[in-house]
Amino acid sequence: MISKYRKQFNSSFSEQKYKDFLNALGEGFPEIPFRVAETPIFLPADLVSKLVEAGAEIIKLIQQPNFGELTKGSIPAQWNVPNENSQPHFLTFDFGICKDEKGDLVPKLIEMQGFPSLYGFQAVLGKAYKEAYGLASSLTPFLNGFDEESYIALLKKVILGDCEPHEVALMDIDALEQKTAIDFYITQGYLGIKILGLTDIFKEGNSLYYREGGEKIKLKRIYNRLIFDEIADKTDLFKESFDPREELDIEWVTHPNWFYRISKYTMPFLKSEFVPETYFLNELDAVPADLENYVLKPLFSFAGMGVIIDVSISDIEAIKDPENWILQKKVVYEPVVQAPDGGVKAEIRLMYLWPDGGEPQLCINLARLSRGKMIGVRYNKDFDWVGGTIGLVEGE
Repeated sequence: MISKYRKQFNSSFSEQKYKDFLNALGEGFPEIPFRVAETPIFLPADLVSKLVEAGAEIIKLIQQPNFGELTKGSIPAQWNVPNENSQPHFLTFDFGICKDEKGDLVPKLIEMQGFPSLYGFQAVLGKAYKEAYGLASSLTPFLNGFDEESYIALLKKVILGDCEPHEVALMDIDALEQKTAIDFYITQGYLGIKILGLTDIFKEGNSLYYREGGEKIKLKRIYNRLIFDEIADKTDLFKESFDPREELDIEWVTHPNWFYRISKYTMPFLKSEFVPETYFLNELDAVPADLENYVLKPLFSFAGMGVIIDVSISDIEAIKDPENWILQKKVVYEPVVQAPDGGVKAEIRLMYLWPDGGEPQLCINLARLSRGKMIGVRYNKDFDWVGGTIGLVEGE
């Protein structure tokens, strides 16, 4: 979107450069199982300014004294974990890039999470694009004055706290089998923490441990990457490890309840030019006359699962649990990234770190490119110039 960089990039692009980029990015790691796009996005300063403003408005809501009360209905009873702390450690806000009535670029909120994203991988990805394509040294994936050194220092502070690396584990179900395993390896490289699957951890009393070299090691913190919805039908795994819903002597980074509090559930409470109109389905006074301009989303799903794009009245009438759905004004993405054969739609994820006792800090970003009906792998299977990427901005 910064035209001078886009023209330079496209004019010098080749499939061989792209292959070399992917090889350099994946060197030393298992094969990356998701598509990484051919190009970064060059984000202009005025759009970045609007993204920052939009993020600040959301954070203002999250920091309201009554936020806990507003979102008390967001946590499913079967996944309510004790000892919730007063703040999430991670915030990620996804914005579709659109145009307003004046033709100016504007971000529109799509989704939000109080849950970690690819905080390790994105730092490596930004550097890989710059090196592989010989991009200007002034371009950076970092925001808010951060650079690689200060970013990793804050990431370390947030995840480790006062603990030693061996006392902290990044946890997911079958962690090294996840599609995001490369992020786990990179994070381990930065911080020295353990990567553990759920069943690698066991409980004695109310403490959690893992074994290494025959030695029993106590865990003090879990960098949680497990989404409980993914194991809803696999709770027998708790018998082999531990049940997170019990009282435990463990610190969560971030506490699992924040995954639900900061989510699609939060969106109806936001009133902003950067947020599409959103309603809890059970609180809707009347079905909008222009229903074709809305999308129906289940509250408790992820990765776009269950979303109804072309909504009909019969779809709404068929919903048995309207309290668990939202109706949201459609966001019309603008194909703002110029590929060699046409425009591509873009989504930008702002990624914040929130240290204990501190303030949330915008550090880095994630981006996705799409030619399909929706952002996401299954809508973009047969396209090029789509997939995961990152926004680069001109440094100060």
